[in-house]
Order: sequence, then C-alpha cells, then structure tokens
Amino acid sequence: MDWLLIIVMLPLLAAVAVGFVPGRQRRVIRGITVGASGLSLLCALIAFLSFEIDGELKFETKVLWVESLGLYFHLAADGINIGIILMGAIVAFAAACCADDITHRVKEFHILLNVMIGGILGAFASMDLFFFYFFHELALVPTFIMIGVWGRGANRNYATYKITLYLSLGALLALIGLIGVYVQTGEESFSIPDLIDKVGKKPINEAAQQWIFPLLMFGFGILVSLWPFHTWAPLGYGAAPTATAMLHAGVLKKFGLYGIIRVAIPMAPIGAQSWLGVLAWLALANLLYCGLVAVRQKDLNLLIGNSSVAHMGFIFLGIASLNVIGLTGAVLVMIAHGLLAALAFGLSGHLYRQTGSLDMSRMGGLLRQMPLAGSALLMALFAGCGLPGFANFAGEITIFFAAWSAGLKTITVIAAWSALVIGSLYMMRAIRSILHGPLGGDWTKASDLSPLVATALGLLLAALLVFGFAPGLLTKGIEGEVTKIVRLAKPEAER
Repeated sequence: MDWLLIIVMLPLLAAVAVGFVPGRQRRVIRGITVGASGLSLLCALIAFLSFEIDGELKFETKVLWVESLGLYFHLAADGINIGIILMGAIVAFAAACCADDITHRVKEFHILLNVMIGGILGAFASMDLFFFYFFHELALVPTFIMIGVWGRGANRNYATYKITLYLSLGALLALIGLIGVYVQTGEESFSIPDLIDKVGKKPINEAAQQWIFPLLMFGFGILVSLWPFHTWAPLGYGAAPTATAMLHAGVLKKFGLYGIIRVAIPMAPIGAQSWLGVLAWLALANLLYCGLVAVRQKDLNLLIGNSSVAHMGFIFLGIASLNVIGLTGAVLVMIAHGLLAALAFGLSGHLYRQTGSLDMSRMGGLLRQMPLAGSALLMALFAGCGLPGFANFAGEITIFFAAWSAGLKTITVIAAWSALVIGSLYMMRAIRSILHGPLGGDWTKASDLSPLVATALGLLLAALLVFGFAPGLLTKGIEGEVTKIVRLAKPEAER
C-alpha cells in the first residue's frame, strides 16, 4: 500500500478542508488538524512496523510529472528515512495537539500548520531532487509567516527577519549545489537513486566536486544552524509559537542533515573527503561555543534553543567521521533530538501559556505545582544530558566511537568533555532552578497539562525511551543504507 502518499497528503488535504470551515468554529478547525495528523501518525507507525530490510525501496509512489525534464513525483522509504518519517509524524501530532495557545486568526494558523506538516513529511519521503527541495520550501515559508504573525516577545519582528534571511541564504546555496549536481551528471532525471547510480559508475569531475560539496555543506549547514551561522535558531525558536518551534526545531531542521547524508556525500564523495575535516571542527564549535552560551541563559526557551544548536554538533561530527558507525549514529541522533526538541518546546510553551514568562529565576517548585509537566520536563532535561536509557545516549556514544576511529581524536576528547561537563552543567542548573526550591511567584494560578497535551507529549517521551532501550529498531535499517554511502565515498574501506 502507498502509505507514504497517504502520510503526506492527509495534512495537505486537511489544510484545504480547514479553508472551507468558518473561522469561528475553532473546535472543528482544531479537530480536523489533530485528526489528520493523528491518522498520518497511525499510517507512519504501520509503515515503520511493516518495513522490511532488504535494501530495496518500499511503499513507492512514482508518477511522471514533467516528461521533458524527467520529473517524477516519487515517494519511497528506505532504512534511513523510514525512522525519520515516523519521528516527523509523532512530532506533527504532538504539535497539532499543542496548538491550542493560538487564540486569534485560528483558521489561518491551522492552514499554515497543516501545510508545514505536509511539506516536512513530503521532503523526507521524496526521492526526486525537485520535490525534495520543493517540499522543504513548502514547509519553510509558513514558518516565517507564523513567527511574524503569531510569534511572541518584543524581538518577534527581528527574529522573523533574521530567520528569513539566514534560511533563505542556506536554501539558495543548497539549490545552487543541487543544480550543479544535475548539470554535472548530465542525467535527464531528478531521481536521487538514479543520480547516485550514475555517479557510482561515472563520478562527477573532481574539480566540480570541490565546489559542489561546500555549496551543499554550507547551504544545508545553515539550515541546520551550523556554527557560525547559528544565531538565527535560538532567537527564532524563542519567538515562535509552540507548535511552530516543535516542528521546526524537531523535524524541519533535520532536512539539512538529511540532505548532506542523502545527496551531498553520495554525489560528491571526493569533495566530501576534502571538506569533512572542516565540518568536524565547525561541529566542535557547535558543541563548545553554543554549550557555553546555553550556560549563561536565564530564559528557558533560549536555553533549549542554544542546547538544540549545540546538539547539532554531535550529528555533524558523526557525518564528518564518514564511516558506517558515525553515519548510523548521526541518523539516530537526528531522530532522538527531533523527539527531544519537540518535547522540550512543547513543555516550555505550556509553561509560557500558564505564566506569561520563561524566566527560570521565577519558576521554582514546578514539580510541586505541576507534577505531570514537571516530571516530563525533568525527563526531557535528563535526556538532553545524554542519560543512558534515552535514544540520545545511544546515538551520541556511537558518534564518539566513530570520530575516534576516524582519527579525530583531539576533537573527540574535547567534544566528549563538552557534552559531559558543559551539557550537564546547564541542564542541571535548569533542573535546580525550575523544578526544585521555593515555589515561584508565577505558579499561583498555573494548571497542569490537559489530557490531550499530556497524551501528545507522552508519545514523544515514550518514543525516546523505546528507541533508547531498543536502538536496534532504527539502526538495523540505517546501517545497510549508510554502508552503501560509505562504500561510494571510500571504495577502499568497508567501514
């Protein structure tokens, strides 16, 4: 069955359906959005559980769109993206459930939210370069609008301009790189599998690879908040509505990482070997610099935002290792961080809605006032520390082994120190400030999570624990696919 087509189309159809509902019927609008995202999640779970690991594309939908250009609407799943799609569907459902903080222009917001969800899921399911990029832009444009219209804080407009400029620049650089791939291959098709097959038989000219790969690396890297192009992320997430922050930080930001693994390394393997050393040092800057910035934060959203940027360093380091264990760990951390970021921003959104502030110095005693939200936040902060039992730990420890075996010993030592010391420092300080101590003045009229929001955030937490205790559910499929990428990039090595 074409599960991916159903998963992608349900939110887009929901956007159309919401457009026909009168704006005053808020419950119907929310019901359509939550229902569509819930059905997408159910289909994604069925697809994930029925996925067979045999090296072939599954749940494939391929329809000719423009014959003269070789454009196909091509959706398919393999070991790399099936887990990301499931993660995206879980986050999308949780974000839809947490969108009850929107009280004005509800109809317009939910139309954009559904479009964003459809674009995100379509980007990770696409096996055609054109639709791969198109779906990402379809998801990105609503992000700018949602922050500008429904964002919060005095810096909302500045955050909107900054995130628009940075992400537009990243998308433009990535587009130039993708066009370079298409032109240099001479392939009359945008099919990613076909392009990879052709490059494997007849590689792109080495000189061309030396400019294609950095364009893709920095273009996709800006979309992921690669240091020093990272400053848009904490500011943007702090100003974004809760559902928007959950979707962008949790899922859409992983598009750049996915693009480097799926497109940049296979298409320009020689360029990758030249530039991944640079990426490793920039990854270390993400971990070290952004971690130190997080230590100084007093606003919960800015702490989560800077922590999120720092965690991207793990994934970049895994990619820079260019071995099977490193790329496997990178994809695992992508999925784990997506669940964690959505959980953290969902909880911070609830706290902001209850108190109108995220000043951690005024949030003491949360566990006594809101035991459910407090317990969930405690587990989210522990997961952010890389505590064993959560999926983050499995991916991060894998990446450390990969970087060490790749010869990046100095970077590995500093990165491990950064994760263990700096990461633990800012997370433990947040736990002390928010969850314990005297009851903060902001909690006098605050209420705990509603059943719907608690269920949605509970799914995120449950997925973190399931993949933490059983990472093999993900790594079995990932390993086979990244092995092909490593063999293409380093024919002399098996690992």
